[in-house]
Amino acid sequence: MTQLIHSRSILTASAAVLCAFLVPTAHADVFGSGANTLTLEFVTIGNAGNTDDRGAGGGLYSTPYGGVSYGYRMGTYEISQDAITKATAGGLANVVTGPHTGNEPAANMSWFQAAAFVNWLNDQRTPGLKAYDVAGNSMTLWASVDAWQAGGENLYRHKDAYYFLPSEDEWYKAAYHQNTGVNADYWDYATGSNSAPIQALTDGTLAGSAVYNGVEAGFPADPADVNLAGGLSAYGTMGQNGNVFEWQESAFDGINNWEFDNRAIRGSSWLGGVVYLRSSGSDYIPPILSNFDIGFRVASVPEPSSTVLMISAGLLAIARRRRRAAL
Repeated sequence: MTQLIHSRSILTASAAVLCAFLVPTAHADVFGSGANTLTLEFVTIGNAGNTDDRGAGGGLYSTPYGGVSYGYRMGTYEISQDAITKATAGGLANVVTGPHTGNEPAANMSWFQAAAFVNWLNDQRTPGLKAYDVAGNSMTLWASVDAWQAGGENLYRHKDAYYFLPSEDEWYKAAYHQNTGVNADYWDYATGSNSAPIQALTDGTLAGSAVYNGVEAGFPADPADVNLAGGLSAYGTMGQNGNVFEWQESAFDGINNWEFDNRAIRGSSWLGGVVYLRSSGSDYIPPILSNFDIGFRVASVPEPSSTVLMISAGLLAIARRRRRAAL
């Protein structure tokens, strides 16, 4: 019996250590089938338990967001028009998008329509599962027993949601947190800097750049493709500065207890100026509204590391062999 307990202790401790260090940094999730297969790439947002932006990192524009008590994943890119087109062919209904095409960001979608796309993703993974109880441009709040509780009760998001619109804290952390540890501070801009991004007025992936301020370029017709939308944040997301504004899950007050509360948008657009690129730059608009320069990205719960799973399985097999030998 002593040997069995010892084996279990080794297994538990080893798995815990592995989970702490072998965390995936990027993972692509696949949806649909055939010609309508779509792939969404996610990056891991670690440093669980970090605090809100305290403004101690030398920046000028901090606001009290960004503290998240759990790990999660954030979409590397904004959702593209191509993703919406393929999801619609795969059964997503009642979603009307704007003038952009192909790999340009999907826009002109209300918050409720973005939530419907998220529900489609969840249903693809687990039939019948949905993050939001939406119907058209309305929604019903989840009962407390069914609502998301991590980091505080959230009546918009279902407790079992695998994919979801990022809350303002989740979005802010992925964009501005310096990613050097749980006690790290924040950058002013989502390009890993306290200096305004280089203006990539059309497209590009130059470090420290963003697609914005298009007014000075004579109002270019379209944003950049989602994978050509400037430099990366400290966690590896692209386009959280510029290209299109992005819907946040959160209501203006962060309480999420009324379905028609104004929702946050952040990040500025290819036409917007520098003010909304900053960590202090946010706006709040009714969730039924849509506009050609407002899109969104998707967040997700963490994906277990395949390496951890394989090694843990090996440890479990060793423990079982030791158990048989002890009997």
